[in-house]
Amino acid sequence: MLKIFEFIYLFPRNLIIFFIKIYQKTFSLDHGPLKSLYPHGFCRFTPTCSQYGIDAVKKYGVVKGGAKACWRILRCNPFNKGGHDPVK
Repeated sequence: MLKIFEFIYLFPRNLIIFFIKIYQKTFSLDHGPLKSLYPHGFCRFTPTCSQYGIDAVKKYGVVKGGAKACWRILRCNPFNKGGHDPVK
């Protein structure tokens, strides 16, 4: 019975992570088939924004982790220097 509740509780988190990984394997310029176009990486942050999203959702859950990931994506622009920015 506990496994059923755990599955229901973790399902949204795992679903979001699944979709981010699909994005990474298909469209991402840093993780997907197009990474050969940018051998030194495209994202100005480390870890990349999609990996940051996975880490944030794993650590904080869908709501707070999703908000942190959205804030990170908004900061990813030509006016930001980027750099090392792990999930805190």
